[in-house]
Amino acid sequence: MRLSKPVEIFDRDAEWAELTRFATDVRPGATLGVVSGRRRQGKTLLLYELAKATRGFYFGATEATQAESLRRLGDALGRYAGSPGPVQLSDWQHAVDALLALGKERAVTVVIDEFPYLARASRDLPSIIQHALTPGRPERTGSRTRLLLCGSALSFMGGLLAGSAPLRGRAGLELPIAPLDYRAAAEFWGIGDPRLAVQVFAIVGGTPAYRREYVQDDAPEGPDDFDDWVVRAVLNPARPLFREARYLLAEEPDLRDTALYHSVLAAVAEGSATRGGIAGFTGRKATDLQHPLTVLEDAGLLVREPDPLRSGRSRYRIAEPLITFYQALMRPAWTALEQRRGADVWRRSQQRYASAVLGPGFEEMVRQWTLRFVAPETLGGIAAEVQAAVLTDPASRTSQELDLVALGELPAGDGPRPLLALGEAKWGRTLGRPDFERLVRARELLRGRPGLDLDHTRLLLASAAGFTDELRQLAVSRPDVVLVDAARLYSGE
Repeated sequence: MRLSKPVEIFDRDAEWAELTRFATDVRPGATLGVVSGRRRQGKTLLLYELAKATRGFYFGATEATQAESLRRLGDALGRYAGSPGPVQLSDWQHAVDALLALGKERAVTVVIDEFPYLARASRDLPSIIQHALTPGRPERTGSRTRLLLCGSALSFMGGLLAGSAPLRGRAGLELPIAPLDYRAAAEFWGIGDPRLAVQVFAIVGGTPAYRREYVQDDAPEGPDDFDDWVVRAVLNPARPLFREARYLLAEEPDLRDTALYHSVLAAVAEGSATRGGIAGFTGRKATDLQHPLTVLEDAGLLVREPDPLRSGRSRYRIAEPLITFYQALMRPAWTALEQRRGADVWRRSQQRYASAVLGPGFEEMVRQWTLRFVAPETLGGIAAEVQAAVLTDPASRTSQELDLVALGELPAGDGPRPLLALGEAKWGRTLGRPDFERLVRARELLRGRPGLDLDHTRLLLASAAGFTDELRQLAVSRPDVVLVDAARLYSGE
């Protein structure tokens, strides 16, 4: 059974299809699904509209004691069933069985939103649900309840089905709701100018709520309006977006020492992407950072990316652009911003914005283009892994940073892995022949490396400022040279 996606939901076609498949399954037996994602990605809207479209039951949990939560759930069940009064629920065993009973006659969607609130007050709730969904238990086999647990605390939701967790093996759906990609975000914001789209995405990323609720649909009217928009929508203490980056950390229950976590994120925003660099920035020992780095990863705020050219080495990247913008520009000038001197702060922060926010943001978009949007014939294959890397030159005893290393899919046998592309990505600099020759040199350094196939490696040069005529002419005559400008980033393959 196919359900039309409501017009209120932008994009999310794949997520809607998975949810409707799960919810409209008519086979006997109650089933469990888990939906997760950072706040403000549209999870609640998706699940509310799903429950509405399937005549299901939606319950939004709040921070409350167990007794109050059971009372609120009983009230909601009573209203849903059209009972003269609330359903009396003595404990969570009784409550979960009451939810399973909703599916006795037909497949019924049952959504429990913000599930971590309930589990925090009743720590045995996942085990209770596990027991309720025991195979062969009459309450499960006689029900077609499609139970969806949703939450924004990623560290908690990520562990719900992992390892030896009680619900491991019980779920038939595990659906993460990620931010919109940069192309979908540009469409959502109504931005047609590619350079402007890059500038906006580098600040607010792909979180839908940042346009709707947080700036009340205030989008830049064009490139000339961008600076004014930043001041009035992002650096304005009267707008919710102003404090959002701080709240993203405060909402994670496992983040105890917030000062340390802010310092770790500030280190990464400043370009200290390795554990040693972060340790030097924060004044902590590298061994002392294992826990905070792991917690930030589990919370979906940091991403650890292995270096494809150096085994055992990795770099960290902030997953949410708004946090990078806050750490690089807003946090150092917080007092001035609170005093409504946003225009002054923005005026003197242009170079910092370009180097710490826009430049790295553009590089990541180029990597995402290579991974998600490029045509196979452009690179001679499908990219399976795209990361930044550091290449060591033994002859000169120097290292060279590569903005992009694209590896193909692992071969079926023991053969070498195709190295599809080496790349340079620069936001504000026109690229020319020296940049091309730098990549040529990098390719030559890698030719003798075991495990890599460089027979068809492309040289990818990306710039929002454009390319010299010499480089453009070179690209015409050399099929191994790929040029990517801002327009191709958003509409080309």
